[in-house]
Formats: sequence, structure tokens, C-alpha cells
Amino acid sequence: MKLDIQSILEKIQHIKVAVYGDLCLDAYWILDPNGSEISVETGEKGQAVREQNYRLGGASNIIANLVALKPAETIAIGSIGNDIFGQEIIRQFQELNVNTDGIVLNDAPFQTVTFCKRYLNQEEEPRIDFGFFNELTETASDRMLASIESALESSDALIINQQVPGCLDYSSFLKKLNQLLEKYPDKTVLMDSRDYLEKIQNVILKTNAVEAACLNGLDASPADTFSEENIIQFGQALFDKNQRPVFVSRGEFGLICVDEMGAKSIPGIHIVDQTDPVGAGDTMVSALACCLAAGLSSVEAAHFANLASVVTIKKRFQTGTASGEEILTLADDASFVFHPELADNIQNATFILDSSIEMCTKEIPDGIITHAVFDHDGTISILREGWETVMEPIMMNAILGETRSKQSDKFIENLRKRVLDFIDRTTGIQSILQMEGLADMVREYGLVPEDRILDKFGYKEIYNNALIDMVNERVEKLKKGDASVSDFTVNSAVDFLHKLSEKGVTLSLASGTDKDDVIAEAKLLGYADLFNGGIFGSVGDVSKYSKKKMIREIMESNDLHGHELVVFGDGPVEIKESRRVDGIAVGIASDEVSGEGLNPEKRTRLIRAGAHYVIPDFSESEALMYVLFKD
Repeated sequence: MKLDIQSILEKIQHIKVAVYGDLCLDAYWILDPNGSEISVETGEKGQAVREQNYRLGGASNIIANLVALKPAETIAIGSIGNDIFGQEIIRQFQELNVNTDGIVLNDAPFQTVTFCKRYLNQEEEPRIDFGFFNELTETASDRMLASIESALESSDALIINQQVPGCLDYSSFLKKLNQLLEKYPDKTVLMDSRDYLEKIQNVILKTNAVEAACLNGLDASPADTFSEENIIQFGQALFDKNQRPVFVSRGEFGLICVDEMGAKSIPGIHIVDQTDPVGAGDTMVSALACCLAAGLSSVEAAHFANLASVVTIKKRFQTGTASGEEILTLADDASFVFHPELADNIQNATFILDSSIEMCTKEIPDGIITHAVFDHDGTISILREGWETVMEPIMMNAILGETRSKQSDKFIENLRKRVLDFIDRTTGIQSILQMEGLADMVREYGLVPEDRILDKFGYKEIYNNALIDMVNERVEKLKKGDASVSDFTVNSAVDFLHKLSEKGVTLSLASGTDKDDVIAEAKLLGYADLFNGGIFGSVGDVSKYSKKKMIREIMESNDLHGHELVVFGDGPVEIKESRRVDGIAVGIASDEVSGEGLNPEKRTRLIRAGAHYVIPDFSESEALMYVLFKD
């Protein structure tokens, strides 16, 4: 669904939203690995906090997210302690211009709910929690109920949020709250609760898959997973019972929306950066409430909230918010996660024409193909097979610097996992961008002095020098006749290029490798002349070349419609760009070591990226030509 984000943001500026719930604070303490001094009293070495910051959490973070979307007014309702953490919440609310008339201040022993999160060497230590033994007085409870009724009368939407166990178990509070909600049945009230979803009526539910399963009578635990089909069934049953929209979040897989129009699955969004899910649910709730209050449909609200939550997930070591500007930026460049259940389970694969050609979706445009774009490395050429094993140690050494011997085995292993994940997520993009990401990671870990950190060009030079040594050995084998073109190309790829060329299809080659190297290798392997649409590669300036830019220029300069373009690639980037322009996307899940057969990990990546078809190689080219051209 194509949303008019700017129009939505303008509508939000005219609404008024209230939030009742657990007003929490998240404290982030970044510990120094060298620790502090040894205590004279205990003889134990203390921990030293190198950095500290305090972020609004729980319902407080929902309020912060609302403010980021700039509604006309945001109202806070809840209880806090008369302590330093409560004072910090009030201070931050005042900076955000939040209406705090509905906040009840409680003296000790009541504590502001605070989650102290300690990080050592990028890893979170056991958390320290405040406020889990609070007891609220009847007077404080009644004051909050009065504020809730006032909000129901004057606001466009009310959000009810609960995270702390037992926080609503105050005398007759639940009974009186339900009476209020029954009194205002037409008011938009969105409920996000860990423990009270069954006990509060007349609300729109925002829940997750496990909570939805429990609400349907299943004995589910946080470790359980459910299929999209199951979640839709859960959501539909909840809607049938309550006759109000239901939103079920699915983490990286997006969310399910169920209303009177039926169920709709909103796909997740692919994220290259390191992520932090803290606060993403709060962002989703605030975005949903704003959209519904502004008169948008449930499905429109779900799409907008999906984008907003991803903005927050990309913000690490903080309970983040999503501004309108950030949502606009993401919407322009978002890549969705397609068919995750199929991607993760090859047993569900559907093959066509008794071949190894996998059809990943039934929603495939009928092609009248006139242009084809090919990725190079891993799609046609395997001269650079093993580039990942070259990049990994370079990244590890760059991040660790001279500290490797000082790091624990666990730290090294966790770092290696992150590096490998980064390489996997960035497969197909220009190496200069990967090296830019490396420079960011070096700074993030802080193990290398600033004056010894290289820029992206410096790291790329190190990587290219290491990679070219491997490539040159293979080139020499070709030149000496010790190897043939077929040894360094994906099975039958060159023959397939000839078939397309003979059919009159304009061929273009697009790579993340440096352009001069791509041209030289294509000439060496004997197919450069087939690419009458041009050979493209990195020129060191992403403003001048990217696969996204190149594919869109092909579409515009040739006045193409999506179904006239087919894109072949073994990486997510070119597949996603094909889907953006409504082209036909063919994923090449090649085993680059042998040049033939299926690489299951590639298959997973390619289906998630949006491939319409996945093939292991080009050995069944006749069947593939029929699938694409239907003749």
C-alpha cells in the first residue's frame, strides 16, 4: 500500500491524545571495561559508569512518541514516586510540552518504575528494577480515574498501557475503568497490556502473537512461534468477540490487522543496521492511535505504524521515538520482508514445470520483457567466490585493533557473529558502503583510538588489496589455460545470456564491485559484448552510481513498465530494487564453490527480499525462458 505520509502527518497535527499507564524511566549506564577503584571497605573492585542517559519508558515513551508525531495536545495520566526518577520524568515531559495535570505524585515507599540497563562491552548486564512493589492508595486511584474520564470526554483517542505486573490491581479500579469505557463506547481507545487484555472491555487491541494465542485459550509462552495463518485466526477470533479492530505485532515479520473488512498482513521491513527492539512496541501503539484518531482506516494505520516502529528499532542503546521526518525518509527507501515462512522452510517450496525453478508467489506480473539487468558476482561470475571470507577477518582486525588479546572468547565470538550478520545483510551493495559501515562499527566499539581509525576509502583499499590477490590467482589460471570460463561462471549462465541476447532483450550488468574491475572480468570471461545496455559498477561515489539509481534510470530512459524488466541476482539488493519498480525478480541461489546447485542460505535471503522465482543456476534455461516469455 502506498501511503501519503505527509498528508497523514498533517492530519495528526489536529488531534488530541491521552495516555494512561505505567509512567516509567529507562536508565542506560554504559560501563567502562576497566572498572573503578578497589573499595577500601569491601576490597572489591567497583564498576565505573562511562556514560549515562535517561529515557522515557513504558507509557512515558508512548507519550514521547506521540509528541514526536506532533499532535495538537498530548496528555499524561498515571502515578510516579516523589523521587529523583519521577522528577526526571516530569522534567522531560515539561521539555516536550506534555500536559501533566493527570499525573499523581506519591510519597515513599512508592517508587517511580525505573529500569536500569547496564552495558559492558556492548552486552547488557542484569537489569536493576525499581517500583515493582508499589501499592496505590484509593485516593490516587480515583484521581487517575477522574483524569481518564476527562480524557474520554475531550480527547480524540485514549491509549491504555500496562507493563508492570499487578499495577492495575487496586481495589475497584478495573471495575470503574470498564464502567467509564462502557460510558463512551464510540471513543477510540487502544489497549496494549501484558496482563489485563482479558479484563478490560470496549477497547481496540494491540497485542503480539503469543498474547493473541493466550487470549484464544492456548497455553503459549514467549518462546513459542506461530504461523501467519495461525495469527490471522487468533486475530479474527478476537475481532469477532470484541467487534473492534485488532493489531497483532510479529516483530521482524510486520503485523496482522483484523477489522470488519477482514484480515490483512503487513510485511516486515528489511533492516541492514544493527537493531534494538526496545521501545518499538511503544512507537507502534502511538502511531496506531494517532492514525485512528485522525480518521485513517485500520490498514492504513497498520502500515504507518509498521514504518514508525522500524525507525525506533534502528536506534540502539535508547528507548527511541519516531518523528514524522524519519518516517518519511524510511518510507522512501523501505524494503519489505516477503514470505518469511516460505523462506525459512524449503519443504513448502513450489516448483514449476517439473524443474528446479521455484515459484515464490502467485502474484507475478505477466512479463513482456524487453530489458534484463544482471548482477555479476555470484550471479554470472564466481571469480570472486569467497569474498566474504576475505572481508570477515579485515573487519574483525579493524574493530579490535590491538586489543584482541585482552578480549574474552565470548566477546570475540559475539563480535564475529555481528560481523558475519553485517556481511550477510549487505550482500550486493557497493563495497564502499560496506566499508563505510565498518568505519561506523569501529567507532561504535571504541577499541581503536580515533586518530587510528581509517575512513571508508582506507578500509576499502585494505579489502581490495586482499581480495585482488585471490582474484589474480584465478585470472592467471584462466590465462595459462589451467582453467576454463566454465570453472569461474555459474552453470550455464553464459549460454543463458546468449539466449536472451538472441531474443532481442537489452542486457545490462550491474555490480557493487568497482566498474573497471567488472568490465575487465566480463571481458576476460567472454561476455562483455553481450551487455548492449551497458556495464555498471562502483565509482567510489554513491551519489553517482547505485543499483537503485541504475535500475530506475533504465526504467525512465526507456519508458518501461515494471513487467518489461527482469532482474537476475544472488543478493537482496537487486531483488528489492526490482520489486520497487514492479519488475520481475529472479533470484540465483547459486553454490558459488561449485558454480551449480542450490545454496539454501541464499534461497532464504532471496525469497525474503522479494524474488518471484528462485533458481540454483541456469542449467534449465529452456524452462526458464518459457516461464519468463511464455513461448
